[in-house]
Amino acid sequence: MNRPLQGGPAQRVRVTSEIGPLRAVICHTPGNELRAVTPSNREQFLYDDIIDLDLARREHHRFRAILARFADVLEVRELLSEIIDEPEVRSFLVARVLEVTSSSQPLEGEIREAAGEELITRFIEGRESVQGPISKLLNKVSYELPPLPNLFFTRDAAMVVNGGVIIGAMRYAVRWTEELLMKALFTYHPLLRNDGLIYDGTEEHRSDYTIEGGDVLILRPDLAMIGLSERSSPAAIEYLVEGLRQKAGVEHVMIVVLPSESPAIHLDMILTMVDREHAVVYPPYFFGPTRLPVLHYRQDGRGVKAYDDVFQALKKVDLPLNPICCGGKHPTVQEREQWSSGCNFVAVRPGVVLGYTRNEATMREMEQEAGFKVINAIDFLTGEVELEDDDKAVIAFEGAELVRGGGGGRCMTLPVWRDDVW
Repeated sequence: MNRPLQGGPAQRVRVTSEIGPLRAVICHTPGNELRAVTPSNREQFLYDDIIDLDLARREHHRFRAILARFADVLEVRELLSEIIDEPEVRSFLVARVLEVTSSSQPLEGEIREAAGEELITRFIEGRESVQGPISKLLNKVSYELPPLPNLFFTRDAAMVVNGGVIIGAMRYAVRWTEELLMKALFTYHPLLRNDGLIYDGTEEHRSDYTIEGGDVLILRPDLAMIGLSERSSPAAIEYLVEGLRQKAGVEHVMIVVLPSESPAIHLDMILTMVDREHAVVYPPYFFGPTRLPVLHYRQDGRGVKAYDDVFQALKKVDLPLNPICCGGKHPTVQEREQWSSGCNFVAVRPGVVLGYTRNEATMREMEQEAGFKVINAIDFLTGEVELEDDDKAVIAFEGAELVRGGGGGRCMTLPVWRDDVW
């Protein structure tokens, strides 16, 4: 429990950019909770398709192996197991999880008596309700304690901004337990000491106050970009902006307004920063008549200025990013690769990012427009291809099953320590 991170035992969590050298990151390997997703309930669990668990786990293990070459990879289950037997932690989790679920007295008793590892399993994998005669006749399953098949997208439920932490206010109730697990980790785990909560989604019970981590990008210590999407609401964003200013030292906030009907549920599905000068973007949302508007909350609260061009707005705050087109130049390919998380890269250092192998046109564009070389994950892990200190590269890993969950490398990582680059 007291093992040091790469940055050293005395350091708190700290993330001041999207691209700083990654030192510690939280992941969750998909587990039996995914077996709860079926064709009839997949929409309830926010899935478009059914994932083959064994294949998804193999893909995720390879993804984690790449990350481990650059950073400490911390697993949600392991972190929880290191604190779950602390009376204060157990009391917090049991009370709050029961509060947000439709639990019965038998379940409450079972949870309160469960051993630590069993309790963690219950929280993550859920607990089916006892079938009554109608449920049996109709062959229907319901849950007293919902499983968490979206937990492997650790980015959504919590974010580190500078030295503080945002606990997400998840849009859908099926993910509320994720918030509580993350709050427990950032409140009680000694490896995750921080400067306090910037926003606490576990205390937010208003339906129009929602914020998820896929909509929050930290471009510089003083500059954040937030997506106004189907998952993050205007009221919550306004409240978060004030928290970022007062508690995290963020001076400028850009709000990108996504369409109400969109294939992208979060901002990081249409834009991620890949080095100091470039971002991969979904072209229809950033060029031409369908480009998205952006609102600039200016320094010291001097009002809001609207722009119709994200890159113009970024130049105004001295961050002139060059766009790289997801899917290259062809509209059909752009649409297909955006759907398969072609914009959703996670950086392990400036100019070195991880992404799905299948998004070939996007990677060709990164090669041609910005000098990235594409490295196959197997070649990288076996040492057949070595990465030099000054290389710009995409490490491409297989994710045919993982992508069915609706996210990519950024979604599956919660950085808790990055070296500063600004």
